[in-house]
Amino acid sequence: MKQIKGPAIFLAQFVSDEAPFNNFNSICQWASSLGYEGIQLPSWEQRLFDLQKAAESQDYCDEITGIAAEHGLTISELSTHLQGQLVAVHPAYDQMFDGFAPAKVHGSPQARMEWATEQLMLAASASAKLGLTSHASFSGALLWHTFYPWPQRPTGLVEQGFEELAKRWLPILNRFDEVGVDVCYELHPGEDLHDGVTFERFLAATNNHPRANILYDPSHFVLQQLDYLAFIDIYHERIKAFHVKDAEFIPNGRCGVYGGYQGWQQRPGRFRSLGDGQVDFKKIFSKLTQYGFDGWAVLEWECCIKHPEDGAKEGAEFIKQHLIRPTEKAFDDFAGSSTDTERNNQILGIK
Repeated sequence: MKQIKGPAIFLAQFVSDEAPFNNFNSICQWASSLGYEGIQLPSWEQRLFDLQKAAESQDYCDEITGIAAEHGLTISELSTHLQGQLVAVHPAYDQMFDGFAPAKVHGSPQARMEWATEQLMLAASASAKLGLTSHASFSGALLWHTFYPWPQRPTGLVEQGFEELAKRWLPILNRFDEVGVDVCYELHPGEDLHDGVTFERFLAATNNHPRANILYDPSHFVLQQLDYLAFIDIYHERIKAFHVKDAEFIPNGRCGVYGGYQGWQQRPGRFRSLGDGQVDFKKIFSKLTQYGFDGWAVLEWECCIKHPEDGAKEGAEFIKQHLIRPTEKAFDDFAGSSTDTERNNQILGIK
């Protein structure tokens, strides 16, 4: 069996204008000091990384990987969560999502989508130059405003929505295929790809594209009340990336899954630092190891209570404690014996 790599950390939630979180070298030093061995790099964060330059220059990519290596770190994946979101945006969300894009495309959904698509193309080239095999992203959404079936959805609406989503993503997936990198969609509320059923719809619309894969994050399944362990059994062949993020769901007499428009601290479903929520990570790491997942276990910190630096420090040790070194032999080998066809025939009653 293969072994999960880690611990790694997604840097997006930690970048700021304050040291050591304001440049690539110092944030690498910080992550390494906590015991991390990998970093997932947000491609939009120009304080850390120049995506355009990385797509065009092998020397720049070598410089970036070299700086990480000086601190004992490996880049696990690039992330285009923000850009991927903008590949498909329903007009109801135009103003809220404009902030994910540069000012030059604000107010122009077409220009924003073209910019996002180009960003994904750059990310494919940059991933290849960095020697990566997986890439983390969001799918975007055209149908999310209809996720609850009231008013009744017109016949064919869902199918048409996924056809359009696939049409936008197929050129991107083909580009990633050219460079040998998997696109790993984080299945996330607010995206058209948010659970197993919607992922299957997308696969069907893309003719089961080999590069359309999954970033597995159990926290989003806790908030949806989806069986996150059975999910691994069903989709393990498509799981190519892993966010280690905890969550809890505590319904009450006033509110449930939908949250009542409340802030994160008041919602029944909320993200927590590793070990503070309800996710059974022992079973998750066991299942992923059983199925041969050998990607990175990447901390994504989004707790609404604990300080991020405390969550990061605790998270490194938490992941280390859950990594499993696969066995190379069966527990009952001591009682085994060599192959003897004649003896086996006798045991089976075969003359």
